[in-house]
Amino acid sequence: MLQADLLLITPPFIQLNTPYPATACLKGFLQEKGFKVAQLDLSLACILEMLSADGLRKLFDFAKNINCSANAKKIIQFKDEYIRHIDAVITFLQSKDTTYAYAINNGALPEAKRFNIQQDLEWHFGADGIQDKARFLATLFIEDIGDFITECVDNRFGFSRYAEQIGLNAISYQTILDELKADTPITKIMCDLLDNSIKQHQPKVIGFTIPFPGNLLMALKSAEFIKKNYPHIPIVMGGGFVNTELRQLNEPKLFELIDYVCLDDGELPLLKLLNHLIKGEEVLARTFKLEQDSVVYNNNAEENDFAHKDCGTPDYDGLPLADYISVNETTNPMHNLWSNGRWNKMALAHGCYWHRCSFCDVSLDYIKRYSSSSATVLCDRIEAIIKQTGQRGFHFVDEAASPALLRKLAEEIIHRKLSLTWWTNIRFESAFTTELCELLAASGCVAVSGGLEVASDRLLQKMEKGVSIEQVTMVTSAFQQSGIMIHAYLMYGFPTQTAQETIDSLEIVRQLFEHKLIQSAFWHRFAMTVHSPVGINPEKYGVERIPHPENAFAENGCQHIDKTGCNHEKYGLGLTKALYNFMHDNGFDYHLQDWFDFKIPPTTMAPNYIKRFLKKKK
Repeated sequence: MLQADLLLITPPFIQLNTPYPATACLKGFLQEKGFKVAQLDLSLACILEMLSADGLRKLFDFAKNINCSANAKKIIQFKDEYIRHIDAVITFLQSKDTTYAYAINNGALPEAKRFNIQQDLEWHFGADGIQDKARFLATLFIEDIGDFITECVDNRFGFSRYAEQIGLNAISYQTILDELKADTPITKIMCDLLDNSIKQHQPKVIGFTIPFPGNLLMALKSAEFIKKNYPHIPIVMGGGFVNTELRQLNEPKLFELIDYVCLDDGELPLLKLLNHLIKGEEVLARTFKLEQDSVVYNNNAEENDFAHKDCGTPDYDGLPLADYISVNETTNPMHNLWSNGRWNKMALAHGCYWHRCSFCDVSLDYIKRYSSSSATVLCDRIEAIIKQTGQRGFHFVDEAASPALLRKLAEEIIHRKLSLTWWTNIRFESAFTTELCELLAASGCVAVSGGLEVASDRLLQKMEKGVSIEQVTMVTSAFQQSGIMIHAYLMYGFPTQTAQETIDSLEIVRQLFEHKLIQSAFWHRFAMTVHSPVGINPEKYGVERIPHPENAFAENGCQHIDKTGCNHEKYGLGLTKALYNFMHDNGFDYHLQDWFDFKIPPTTMAPNYIKRFLKKKK
């Protein structure tokens, strides 16, 4: 194998069912520019090693003298059964052996705490839902193993995150350094796999994408290993976490592990960095490095960022596409789209065409700079990816796909007679008429997700969302009539939100579920960021921002004081409990008070509030 100019790595841990798109997108772009690029999904590689008979045996051996809970003791007691079945379960979840579903449904797997569910699985799956039921049970099986690993092997482990709280609260870099001192069986597995990949590709440069807080520590642990064993290889890192949290980077100690830190879209910074390291050019773009013991920001490139149409087609070569693990975390088909299916992730445009929501990082490039491609270019990419991967499922991962662009895309898909399945994120724009939704469905759209947020017209206006509850009702009805599933992003705790508004929003959500206008949803607790309008101008929104400590390492998320709103924290559990039941078609006849263990105000919303909008539409 030829020596790679660059090895791009996704560090543990991230979703199991499909590759995070950053490395494939950057590989596709940089190879068009003449560089040899390899990629490694270190997250998947670690999971597959841990969830193998040999890997699981080693984890059980490590935990044999650990004092643990009754649940963990039960799992350890039946460790031989877990080891016996793990390879078959993973092969089944990779869709390589669907026949194992019959054994799973017949009670082959050992059961621990995760199997203590209240749902009637026969009612949910019926007699014909053999594969879906088995995937759900197999997911419970590996979640039990995950609980054992977290309790007895490494308490920082999660299947889609590692030491997330360290990344979320990375105010002090010293805290991160202290965490790096710990070695566990999981970090050893990761370093062994990393070592094998470096030996295989012999890269001139190694790059880490750090999309989320739960990837930070393992990226730095990997960098620590590389510095110790391959000190001649320069290391660069970037990604969503870096772009939001490290824009004011001034911590010299980070550069004992990392040589370069790039901000925003990686195409231009990585192109300039590779030209610098391999060809000796001097120009860098949006790149931090250490010069004479001080952190220096270099941004002397004259070129603008590449337009979306010029960023090339994602290249999945080098990723083991057949090995990803599809799980059913719930019995809700819409909710499972995130974890089930090897979706080709692709963006239709860069940024958000709306970029006004006051809770969003609208001042940052990844939101504010909107750049789209034509439907022709997009369909060319779709066809190229289908040819490369052999798979026709697409998740268009835009911040929000515009109705106009989706119309043109759907028309082009139909014109080319392409057969595919796709879903994407949208805003609940009135432009999504029944006619447009039917067109999208005809082109292969099966689901959309969009922000209903606080489900309060006063607060939707305050956050400049650009939608109303009536509009959301009309749009979701149009999608419903076209057979397209809908997931709603919900929010509580927005500045000045009262207890009454919180309960009224829950009632709106209840009615939307009851009328089958949404199939899935998730409550997010509002978080202030320094790059959002609320964080930039908190007084306008009636809150006080608490300053970061001086010389903080990560500086995006920030605490705030809301003197007029309610105590938002105490509502989280009740909102989540209600939503879980609504997503499983339960609890619509319950009083809202039943979801909370403290007194709440009765809702002021009429029980037919949503129904009246639907009647108006008819």
